[in-house]
Amino acid sequence: MVRSVPPVKRSLVSPERLGGGISLLHAMTADSPAVAGPGWRVVHLTSVHPHDDTRIFHKECRSLAAAGFEVVLVAPGAPDAPDHGVRFHPIPRPAGRLRRFATSGLAVFRAALAERGALYHFHDPELIPVGLLLRLCGKRVVYDVHEDVPAQLRSKHWLPHWLRGVVAGLTAAVQWVGLRAFSGVVAAGDDVAEALGRAGVTVVRNFPLLREFPDGDTSDYLQRAPVVVHVGNLSRIRASRELIAAMGHLPAGSPARLVLVGRFTADGLEAEVRGLPGWARTDYQGWGDRATVAKRLAEARVGVVMFGPHPNHYAVRSNKLFEYMAAGLPVVTPDFPAWRALVEGTGCGLVADPTDPAAIAAAVAALLDDPARARAMGVRGREAVLATYNWEAEFTRLRSLYERLLGPGMSGSRPRTDAACASSISTSTSRCRPDPTAPGVTRWRGAGCRPATR
Repeated sequence: MVRSVPPVKRSLVSPERLGGGISLLHAMTADSPAVAGPGWRVVHLTSVHPHDDTRIFHKECRSLAAAGFEVVLVAPGAPDAPDHGVRFHPIPRPAGRLRRFATSGLAVFRAALAERGALYHFHDPELIPVGLLLRLCGKRVVYDVHEDVPAQLRSKHWLPHWLRGVVAGLTAAVQWVGLRAFSGVVAAGDDVAEALGRAGVTVVRNFPLLREFPDGDTSDYLQRAPVVVHVGNLSRIRASRELIAAMGHLPAGSPARLVLVGRFTADGLEAEVRGLPGWARTDYQGWGDRATVAKRLAEARVGVVMFGPHPNHYAVRSNKLFEYMAAGLPVVTPDFPAWRALVEGTGCGLVADPTDPAAIAAAVAALLDDPARARAMGVRGREAVLATYNWEAEFTRLRSLYERLLGPGMSGSRPRTDAACASSISTSTSRCRPDPTAPGVTRWRGAGCRPATR
């Protein structure tokens, strides 16, 4: 059964303004398959994240598939076989950041058109041009903003200091244009929504999946070894050096161990921290899949998440913090106002100055030295996740956005093919020309010309 795609509200530009290059779209999409399946086909797009990214795949795509949507994920290096109801459309994984910027956008755009989705949902700011092109074809497009991108760019180590402000400003300008063109905008946190202006932004926060922490059993907590766990990337701006150094500030006879589940970024940090005294108390395990992460959390006594004092870190958007809480672990976090408010408000752990290894060590030692108090903190954190900070509650907002954009009661006529989209924005005025009988509004008429609306 083919599910008809209702028209989108308006085409963003007139055919005469696009130029003859649009004929490429016709060649690329002439043989695209029909939109099929029991529900709407929604296509998620990323050129940066891995195919099994926690937010994109495990939370959004899998939840949408379980809700009856036909879900396709376009991602670099994705497998051919479907997973949990999600079908993958792999694109090449370029070697290096510059090559990715130069080639991935076109690869994602081609894949997106080939999939002929009823809605496209992209996750990377560098794909804003792709999102705008899809809007030019009358597609519904959702931009998922994971971070306050301009603030994030101001602390990127791979950008020269003098260039960071310029790139951040240009990105903010491009984002401003895109936000007014896209069908919907999703933000991963309230602070991100505020940076975007909040109006019309749907906040879908990065809270943990309850299915991955079904019981939060900590009955064995007092018998666990004094293990401190950190899950996630390791870098200078995440205060990873200070965290490892903190292990060297623990008392000489302490049996505590720091378990690192994640990868070092390419900023020379790994070679540096291997020479710190705290490295002797560190077990570096590298990247771990979801099952491995859950196992490590179930073995630990304390969960640590650290970030350096950079503007993009002041808000609480750490997926790992809430996963520690879901697993019933007491936490140690950076002592920023929003983090302190959450940690002290829920009573789930302690905060420490992320620039001071001795302060981090003191917080860790306080939890390890008082297991009963630490376990009670973990229980309170788990209760807060069950009540508020869980993905299942957040997903209702995403589903509501999709249903509003797609119109659950809208059936419309047979969907326009992408070849028809290409034709409708071609430069052939014999097929598509301004309608002078429609004063005050841009309309087009001609055989085969039916521009979509937003």
